[in-house]
Amino acid sequence: MRFFRRTAATVGAVAMLAAGGCARGEEVTQAGALDAIGTVTIDQALHDQLPQAVRARGSLRFVNDASYAPMEFFAADGRTVIGFEPDLAAALGEVLGIRTEMVVDSFSTALDEVNAGTYDGVLSSMTDTAERQKEADFVNYLSTGTSIVVQRGNPQGITGLDGLCGKTVAAEQGTFQEEMLRGLQKSCGDRPITIDSRPTNADALAKVRTGQAAAVLNDFPPAAYLVSDSRTSAFYQLASDEQYEPGLFGIAVAKDNTALRDCLRAALQRLIESGTYAELLARWGLSSSAVPEATVNGKSTTT
Repeated sequence: MRFFRRTAATVGAVAMLAAGGCARGEEVTQAGALDAIGTVTIDQALHDQLPQAVRARGSLRFVNDASYAPMEFFAADGRTVIGFEPDLAAALGEVLGIRTEMVVDSFSTALDEVNAGTYDGVLSSMTDTAERQKEADFVNYLSTGTSIVVQRGNPQGITGLDGLCGKTVAAEQGTFQEEMLRGLQKSCGDRPITIDSRPTNADALAKVRTGQAAAVLNDFPPAAYLVSDSRTSAFYQLASDEQYEPGLFGIAVAKDNTALRDCLRAALQRLIESGTYAELLARWGLSSSAVPEATVNGKSTTT
């Protein structure tokens, strides 16, 4: 039986970049633990069902883009990755009896890297879509929609998606929101959206902050965090309270890695049933985005 405990000067599970800076693709290692929120019992049967390669390595490696608070982001030291998803990874590792590692890399190539075997999965606020299911299976852990983020004061008066027509809108490359913007083009007629795709969400937000883009599309949890956090609320606001095209986030694993997929789903279900999942959501202000059960590709596995 393992306990989540606080470590000095950190809050939540942390993952730290290897010595040498914040270059993407560098390995990170789990360096901390969670505040005491109860106990998580290792499920030996699930551990034994993990792929042999994972058990031999002694760790699960998840790729993420640490620019999406409160899901995953760099702490004040610029090196430590904190947030709901690092916490969730640590909790899943406790159930499975294995170390979890978070690796900062490009979101736009994350699925390719998983299918190439570089990483075991994507744990980076990736929306589960029918198109992505052609490349990976998704263990669903969060439900949310998309919000429009604009500069504080909303100087261009945007109140909905139709207000994006004829304007420059920023998005992170490879995201569901980038695809949403492409889909909106047909409704804009002769006033198309200029889509400014950026490598990270932080880069996209900078375009709005400096007035080079009228808006950016973000999933609701990061958008709500952005407009309420004291460090960023002076620069951003929501165009409206509406959430567009609600869907599910999922841990993406290669389609031929069904053993890992099923272990992660079962471990997540254990966290849901134990109350640990709810505690982690509450810690990061995400309780309204809870899922009632762990599903795969949006489908229940219960009969």
